[in-house]
Amino acid sequence: MAISQNHQHPILVVDDDVVSLGLLKRQLHKAGINNVITCNDSTKVMELFSQNSIEIALIDLQMPNMSGQELLQKIQQNYAEVPVIIVTGSMNVPTVVQCTKDGAFDYLTKPADKDILFATVNRALRIRKAERENQQLRLQSNTLQHPERFKHIITRNEKMMEIFCTIETISSTSWPVLVTGETGVGKEMVSKSIHVLSNRKGPFIPVNVAGLDDILFSDTLFGHVKGAFTGADKNKKGLIEQAASGTLFLDEIGDLSPMSQTKLLRLVQEGEYLPLGSDKPRKANIRIVAATNKNLWDLQRSGHFREDLNYRLRTHHIHIPPLRERKEDLPLLIDHFLNQAAIEQGKKKPTVPNELSLLLQTHPFHGNIRELQAMIVDALSKHKSRTLSLSVFKSHLTQKYGARQDTSISEISKNEFDLITFHENLPSLKLASHLLINEAMKRANNNQSIAATMLGITQSALSKRINRGQ
Repeated sequence: MAISQNHQHPILVVDDDVVSLGLLKRQLHKAGINNVITCNDSTKVMELFSQNSIEIALIDLQMPNMSGQELLQKIQQNYAEVPVIIVTGSMNVPTVVQCTKDGAFDYLTKPADKDILFATVNRALRIRKAERENQQLRLQSNTLQHPERFKHIITRNEKMMEIFCTIETISSTSWPVLVTGETGVGKEMVSKSIHVLSNRKGPFIPVNVAGLDDILFSDTLFGHVKGAFTGADKNKKGLIEQAASGTLFLDEIGDLSPMSQTKLLRLVQEGEYLPLGSDKPRKANIRIVAATNKNLWDLQRSGHFREDLNYRLRTHHIHIPPLRERKEDLPLLIDHFLNQAAIEQGKKKPTVPNELSLLLQTHPFHGNIRELQAMIVDALSKHKSRTLSLSVFKSHLTQKYGARQDTSISEISKNEFDLITFHENLPSLKLASHLLINEAMKRANNNQSIAATMLGITQSALSKRINRGQ
């Protein structure tokens, strides 16, 4: 029985027994599923969920540190849409029944029968596909009640549209929202949309908490009363008071000190705070939106972030996808930033070469939208002809790809080693070169100049390799 492949959304398999883990992975590969993530440490599962769009999860029931039942509850709290299949070596009926009540999709006994495994996974995949199709139909039927509230966010990406729908759903509540995503994806813009749609009467007050020590954090947020410390000759309103009936946006929340986390927890949990020098708590009438580019699960596990605060802040959670997962937005963003830069620099908007979007689709954009904007501003600043030159953009890609040419084995980073997964039978150097060049040409839509940039070689060198069969 073959299962239709889904390379975009991986299946997660969790088991502390590496032998069982390998067996399940091989069985899934035989069924046609190659996008499989394995994990033998249950404490790292939530981190994997935050970093990947997990399709379904197969989880062992008996594991050290965190059992499958505990893990199931955490997944249901944060990713209820993901089907969880429990895998158990000993048939503990009461536990299995409880897992089903807790939201488990189904259960399997070890060693998993191949046909039953395939049928169960296939059923879960079909349900996930149907849910996505239904969600897409809802998006296509213009379910956004206030699309004009999002016009400042340039996108046509499906995931972003889903985020807009989520924002409309949660904006009217007063619960905290955690906005996560890499640097430069637009976390503050999304947070402002939450505030605007909430129709709260107060202002949107942003504060970057990174680098604030506990005293400065308390004084900034809570304010102080006269005489609280030397030089405090009058009362000072904190940002909480300034944001009354509005939204307090806490950026870089992952960098908050442990003592400040404790004070913030009281604010989130009890809705009250103490100005410096005061012993009378004050009630806060604010909506808290926090943002971070860090993994709070990882910080929590290492003891640098409070578990209770983590859960409180992510009552609603929005994760913004990076630009490399939204490449259909590139033409829109290029045009938007080019218009913007032309106005700011007092220049006429140049013609955009057709190759630009294709060229930028090969770039990983670790700086995301902010990086793209900087590239366009730089390119327009150096622009002298009617058509926008590709040279500035190619220099950015060369910095990313070209440095690999002379890198020694000892200088290769772990992340670069992870770029390629080696199977049991290694290809020859000629075959590996052939496959690599074919993949680069495919990604570059057969444009040799772009493919050569990706491979870190000159176009003439690539052309020679292609002509002689690599």
